[in-house]
Order: sequence, then structure tokens, then C-alpha cells
Amino acid sequence: MKPPEILISAGEASSDMYAARLAKALRERTGAKFFGMGGPRMAEAGVELIADYHEVAVVGITEVLHKIPTVIRVQNRLAREAGRRHAALAILVDSPGTHFGVARRLKKANIPVGYFIGPQVWAWRAGRVQVVKRLVNRMVVIFPFEEKIYRDAGVPVDFVGHPLVDVVRPTMTRDEFAERHNLGPERLIVALLPGSRRNEIAQNYPRVLEACEMLARDIKPSGALQFVHVAAPGLGSELFTSPGERPSIDIKRIEGSAYDALASADCAIVASGTATIEAALVGTPMVVVYRVAPITAAILRRMVTAPFFSMVNLIAGRRIVPELVQDDFTPAAVAAEVRYLLESSDGRDEMKAGLAEVRAKLGSGGAIERAADIFTRML
Repeated sequence: MKPPEILISAGEASSDMYAARLAKALRERTGAKFFGMGGPRMAEAGVELIADYHEVAVVGITEVLHKIPTVIRVQNRLAREAGRRHAALAILVDSPGTHFGVARRLKKANIPVGYFIGPQVWAWRAGRVQVVKRLVNRMVVIFPFEEKIYRDAGVPVDFVGHPLVDVVRPTMTRDEFAERHNLGPERLIVALLPGSRRNEIAQNYPRVLEACEMLARDIKPSGALQFVHVAAPGLGSELFTSPGERPSIDIKRIEGSAYDALASADCAIVASGTATIEAALVGTPMVVVYRVAPITAAILRRMVTAPFFSMVNLIAGRRIVPELVQDDFTPAAVAAEVRYLLESSDGRDEMKAGLAEVRAKLGSGGAIERAADIFTRML
């Protein structure tokens, strides 16, 4: 019997990781063949890529305008290929800006759609839950408060826990990490995670570097600080200022090893997104930052209804980590928050206790396996 073919699609780096694990778990259960959109992790997992997620990965409203023709081409390509192969199922992972259009095309082709890691209807554009209801056969969500939102709207839904619970496992001690990257284990380490998309980095990284300069200048003794920039895989070095251009900063740029970097760090400066969950699971005190284009920010202020911007605070239901977003995201503000965490043991301990609460709410592990069981039943 011919194995079923499944379209699986991820629109950014973190989704690429989740989708790769999900494809592997589903293949073990069903023997299915996979094709779709993704990145290096999905390719390694044996998914035949007919589109690269870098084609559509962008943040913001005004920023996405120039991408619209490309997004439409990708949506058509995915749907056309799913129809040609008579796909038994489509699994769309996050990225609603791209995937709603794919789901609309798949519905016309009578291909059932499962959605893993749903759109943030609880944060903005709550009406999108009705779009989900029309287009998606089943939602599989990773945050505990999402299940009720979708169920109340009449959307078939399952909460499976967060897939990062099984993944975020540091592999080195602080001393081993310091030796690997030529750092001084006795000196303070600040980890920098400015984002995984090009436009995120353009908005975030220069301000983070200015904050690092202030910290390096102000924290005594001189040379007490060292910085580790954890760069997302697949991004060219031209996006980042060369450490040689910032002689006052002792900064190491590494690719990968994010969990070891976070576990070894005394504090982290993290762009809002998946990396904040990773830092929470490791238990690293953090300052969350984010900035988009001014026009995008003005539009979002009228649309966002969530009380917090950071997922860590949303999951906790209260402010655990500082959020420096848009106009509040200044180098001086970042430096002040980091300095407080480095110099106040009470501040660090209080934040670590809050992060432990967040970890407990993300589930006990096995999210991908549970999701694979649900999608298997959809075949």
C-alpha cells in the first residue's frame, strides 16, 4: 500500500525545529512521506522542501508589505503541490500570516488541515479565531490558557504542552562552556539573543550593543563583564556589527549552543519570542526587549489586547520579567535592568522563583508525541 503523503509547513526557525520533530514522530507511526516548507532541521528530518521559510519570515505589518507577492507565490506553491500529490493531511505550524492563506486554498481542495501552535488570538485580532473555525479541522496548542479560548469558540482543540520542555537541556557546565569559547568562568556572563529574523535583528541588535557598552563602562571592576551573542542558525555575519568595531565590549559570537549559553549566563537580554521560553526553562534571569517599525507599532497599539508582551509574563499571569518594548526599549533602560539583576541577589532569586512557576505550567514533556498521536488519528 502506498504510504500517505503529508504537507507539513513551518514559517520560521523555531517552527522548523518543532515540525522536524513532529515529522519524525509521525513517520514512525504512519510511514508517511513529507513535503512542504521549512528549513535545515526539517530537511535533516527527511522532509522534501519545496519552499524555504526564509522566503516568508518577517515581523511587523508594514515590514510584511513588500513580502506579499512572495507569500502568495509560496501559498500557491504549497497548495498546488498538496493537490498534485493528493495529500492525506496538511499540518501547518505557527505563522498564521502565511498559513491562513494556505489553509484557505487547502479547504477548497478538500484536504484536511491540522494546525500546531496556533495564532495568538488571545493577544490581538481576536476575530481570527473565527477564521480558524472555518479553515482548520483541529488545533493543537502549546500554552495552557489557549485551550479554553478555542473550545469556547467551537474549535476542536487539544493542549499538549510545550515541545521545548523536552529539548531545552544544557550539555555543558559553565566551566566547560567558558573553556570551549575562550571565556573567563570567574567573570560575569551576559547572553545576547536579539532574534532570529533579519528585520528583528536590525531593530534590536544595535540598541543591545549600546546597552552592552554602557554596562561594560559602568560595572566595576573594569573587565568584569563578558558578552556572548547567540546567533540564530543560517544568518550571515554581515547582519552583525563586528566585535572589532566595538573595542570596549568583550563579546563572543557563537552559532548554536543557545541552551549552554543561557545556562552559563548570569543574565540574558532576549528578544521577545521563543527564546524567552528557552531562558525560562533554563531558569536564566532575563530582560525582554523588542522593537518594530514605528508605523507597525502605532497600528498594533490599537489592536493588541494582551496585558503583557512577553510569553513568560502571559503564562505567569503577572510581571515576572521586565519588558522593554518600542519606545521603552532604550540602551539606558536595558543597561539599568541588567545591572539590577547582576547586582541584586534578591532580584535574581525572585525572578528565578517566577520562572520556576512558568516551567511548571508548560507541561511535563512529551508534547510532540501527543501531537503526533492526534495528527495520526486525523489521517
